[in-house]
Amino acid sequence: MLRAATLLCISLLFTTFVSAQTPQRPKIYGIAYVRIKSSDFQKASETYSKILGLSPSGDSCTGVKSPCFAVNHHQHIELTHADPGAPGSWLDEVAFRTNDVGAMRDYLKSQGISVSDIQTAGNSSPFIEAQDPENNRIAFVQVEKAPNPPPPSPTQVSFRIFHAGFVVRNLPTMRHFYMDQLGFRLYWKGGFKDLPPGTPETDSDIDWFEIQVPNGDDWVEFMLNIAPNADHQELGVQNHFCLGVPNMQKALDQLHKNGLAPDSKFADDKSEIGRDGKWQFDIFDPDWTRIEFMEPAPAQNPCCNPYTAPQPKL
Repeated sequence: MLRAATLLCISLLFTTFVSAQTPQRPKIYGIAYVRIKSSDFQKASETYSKILGLSPSGDSCTGVKSPCFAVNHHQHIELTHADPGAPGSWLDEVAFRTNDVGAMRDYLKSQGISVSDIQTAGNSSPFIEAQDPENNRIAFVQVEKAPNPPPPSPTQVSFRIFHAGFVVRNLPTMRHFYMDQLGFRLYWKGGFKDLPPGTPETDSDIDWFEIQVPNGDDWVEFMLNIAPNADHQELGVQNHFCLGVPNMQKALDQLHKNGLAPDSKFADDKSEIGRDGKWQFDIFDPDWTRIEFMEPAPAQNPCCNPYTAPQPKL
């Protein structure tokens, strides 16, 4: 009995020691920016500045050397050059806001994740870069106390990036990275087809797997079951980002006032309620990267599964 108690005590001490040596994960508040590849900055700027009504000189774009369009004081869209028709995803990088870049770097290294040295962005914010298991580029940007928000622009359609989505091939591996290691939580999952009543859902039945940041309500959307030989335009549909709007009809009205033609080949014919139960509408930039608009709350019950995390607020 004494020997067993001694072994238990040693085990508890060892567990406490290991826990003390393992860096804690800092907070992840939400999306800081999405970086999109563009073959023509001037044409792309027409979409992001004129049609979306985004300012190229807001707080979040201060010091950024590449074309940049502020969505709010802590979120923006960046452009980076790519040759026309370049293969692969044109969603170049997704960055997340954190409270401590140095601690995040230590944490990622403790998890066996390769990560860059701490760098300084144009706006003097420290950041680090890494890749997820499928080589999607991600970054973590340290945020200080947010400044006062800028006055609203009468032509700006959206003031919030809700999520970024990209093609995923191996759901278990990506789920482990984002959920087990980074602390993201399930937000919603669903598929194109309804399963017969009583049929258990498997990973192969899921076409969209959405996970929310641990300390906010932005999310990442895994686009599943995409053909390996998907062409540039199809990849542009899948590798996308989403802007939140409080009222879809008012957003559509503003898009048309800003110059979006009703019969544009770069826009859907009309808005619709998606399988997730939310009103949504899509337009495309000149390189066929999809820009989704979405209301924050569902207008009806979603297919397949209920939401399991809070709805975003605008």
